[in-house]
Amino acid sequence: MPLEIPAIQKSLAVDGIDGWLLYDFHGSNPIAVNLAGLQGRHTSRRWYYFIPASGTPQKLVHAIEPGTLDELPGDRRTYAGRRQLEQGVTDLLRGSKVIAMEFSSECSIPYISRVDGGTVDFLRRLGMRIVSSGDLVGRFEAAWKDPQIATHRAASLILHDVKDRAFAFAGARLSAGDEVTEYEIQQQMVAWFKEAGLIADHPPIVGVQEHAGNPHYAPSRRQPRVLKPGELLLLDLWGKLDQPGAVYADITWVGVAGDPVPAVARAFATIVAGRDAAVALVETAVAAGTPIAGWEVDRVTRDVIAAAGYGDQFIHRTGHSLGEEVHGNGVHMDDYETRDDRRLIAGTGFTIEPGVYNDRFGVRTEINMFVGEREARVTGPLQQEIVLIG
Repeated sequence: MPLEIPAIQKSLAVDGIDGWLLYDFHGSNPIAVNLAGLQGRHTSRRWYYFIPASGTPQKLVHAIEPGTLDELPGDRRTYAGRRQLEQGVTDLLRGSKVIAMEFSSECSIPYISRVDGGTVDFLRRLGMRIVSSGDLVGRFEAAWKDPQIATHRAASLILHDVKDRAFAFAGARLSAGDEVTEYEIQQQMVAWFKEAGLIADHPPIVGVQEHAGNPHYAPSRRQPRVLKPGELLLLDLWGKLDQPGAVYADITWVGVAGDPVPAVARAFATIVAGRDAAVALVETAVAAGTPIAGWEVDRVTRDVIAAAGYGDQFIHRTGHSLGEEVHGNGVHMDDYETRDDRRLIAGTGFTIEPGVYNDRFGVRTEINMFVGEREARVTGPLQQEIVLIG
């Protein structure tokens, strides 16, 4: 996607920032690489691209790689030696005091903290005050275009179909008196992904009973866990269409091979209440045009779960950004692992996925939301009751 220079400059002016400095060395800043359209291209030297709040963008590239940023608008200068580099950066930023970069103070949000400390030291020596580009990244890198929204919805439909088929597959095996393992269910889901043209960075999570208490559990062929009558089955599956620019969908549902025991039913009802509190908060804020940060979404969810007595069993953030990677570069719903103070930006998608985990079982409900200009909406079904398997 081409950089929207006028829109970026308008955002910089509104936020009181003199410019946005994109910088990379050897792919160390994948956000800058994506914005510059350099995915899949090898660069061996440092490059800088400065978008001022007003005026012409400026490029600084190495003399042996002068064409690195040729597809971007702006004036180009080159450097070779280190003194030329320092002078080039000084000239690039002349007249600026406050610049945005992929930086997070004390690395409080590691997903946005991509610029190395030495470069930050260098720019501060030049008199720059560096602020986070987090909201700019949300608007201009993490936001989905209309065709991408369509790919998300298509992926969501496939995921829900695979989820339904997986529960039915497990139920049919149990009804026939046959054993079925986590790994078998997972591999059947992988085959359905392939049939539907869906790709993912990892196979789905399939966790039975105590294994569901590990949020990132991975089934094993070598140590197969059999699903037994009365046990819980958690399915966490994510994927995207196998086409350029497609974005992910990511869902989690739980079922029980029989009637859920009271402890499981109560924990599940609690996370549903926490999820729904988050949905209501986002929907209300977006409809009213009220800014809302990722940490606020996590907090309202976490408060519901803590009030029910499960606070110490909810051991991860409430949700993450969705993009061309399953964990995108936009705002995360987090006031636990980090305090994500980035704002929810129109055009972005994310998950809400509270869970309760212990050494006996785990439950999680995961949905996806999309933020429009004046409306935020859930993009798929919401699980309200535990699925009865078989």
